[in-house]
Amino acid sequence: MFNNSLSTRLLVTVTLLLAVFFGITTIALDKLFRDESRQAISDRLDIQTLVLMAAAEEHDEKLSAATQLLDSRYLGPNSGLYGQIANNSGNVFWRSPSLLGTKLDFVTNLKPGVREFGERRMENGTRVLALSVALDWQFADGHVQSVVYSVAESMEQYYQQLSSFRIRLFGGFAAMSLLLLAAFAVLFRNVLKPLRRIEAEIEGIESGKLAELGAGYPRELIGVTANMNALLRSERERMGRYRDTLGNLAHSLKTPLAVIRNLLSTPELKYLDAARQMDEQVGRMDQIVRYQLKRAAASAGMSMGATPVRLNEVVLPIKQALQKVYSERHVVCTVDVSDECELMADKGDLMELIGNLLDNAFKYCHGQVRVAIRQMLVPGARPAGVMIVVEDDGPGIDVDKRHMVLTRGARLDERPMGQGIGLSVVRELAELYRGSVEITGSDLGGACVTVRMPGT
Repeated sequence: MFNNSLSTRLLVTVTLLLAVFFGITTIALDKLFRDESRQAISDRLDIQTLVLMAAAEEHDEKLSAATQLLDSRYLGPNSGLYGQIANNSGNVFWRSPSLLGTKLDFVTNLKPGVREFGERRMENGTRVLALSVALDWQFADGHVQSVVYSVAESMEQYYQQLSSFRIRLFGGFAAMSLLLLAAFAVLFRNVLKPLRRIEAEIEGIESGKLAELGAGYPRELIGVTANMNALLRSERERMGRYRDTLGNLAHSLKTPLAVIRNLLSTPELKYLDAARQMDEQVGRMDQIVRYQLKRAAASAGMSMGATPVRLNEVVLPIKQALQKVYSERHVVCTVDVSDECELMADKGDLMELIGNLLDNAFKYCHGQVRVAIRQMLVPGARPAGVMIVVEDDGPGIDVDKRHMVLTRGARLDERPMGQGIGLSVVRELAELYRGSVEITGSDLGGACVTVRMPGT
């Protein structure tokens, strides 16, 4: 169930990581505490062994300990500190009163200089840490005998300290884990707030309350929101273009349909005249349909998934195709475009745009067409789009009619003859890419159409 929530996923993952981290840390600290505590007991037993050695005294070829030099705990039963002096044959010379009733056995079969440290148990199950050290003792009569000095300390206090340490350790880590999880929950809520905002704004877009995602998102999400908005704008423009196309098509077909209807309802009209006029209207309708289809063919400009397109791979095939179409006119077309010149756009849109520009130029020129495509740069020599310039030596376009062929919403049946329908398509395609179209005069004598297409 938590797989459906990114916040819950993160929180569960962090909880597992904290459990592993604190688990390993707790085990390591627990082991360190046990090792240090045992070492502390070992150090204390070393000292007690030295004290026991110093307190040893000889009486009738036997050794005993001067109790006044020893720790008072040796004198009380079950006091937690125990001592013994024996030889390495197992004969006990002296046992501390604290050993009474414990039946605690020490190691005695040690060679001189050997040290034995380890855990042992008394009769009642109490665990102790015992240390035995063997040394040679020279008695008054001159003979030497190996003597084993043994001391032991109860581990009850050690286990009590260990239990208290573990309770504090586990409790502290548990409290720290809860605090960290609470902090992470607040952090995740704050970090994921932009994602919840995106979700809310998408719901607003679906309900029609918003047109696109807002601004002010973190840098990591700017690419997502920008691409989402580009996709929304592209789809909105596409739908708008479809609606405009259908509206314009319906409106444009009204006049020729009305003319045909009138021709059919006029019986006195001669057959040949009616056929000729109907043919003109059908041709007009065919032009209208082709124009509206060209408008609808655009891919809605910059959209997600666009890849860089080399302009020479677009313009050169179009030039070769048009030279075959207009072969009887012997048009000389020069193309100036570098191999590195490219634009982030849909290749079909670029072919439609450049194809319309060149088709108009070939159609109305006297014999010469010139194409130049340049990469536009911004400070720092970074590409910022391309500029496409198409010139011809034809009659050109009158200054007072240039705005008409580029006017938004202008219909085919409202245009002066001879201007073609391609420039309106060029303008619409350029605007879809946030570009512009400008018509001027060319030094060749005809028209010069300049299209600027941003790269982003």
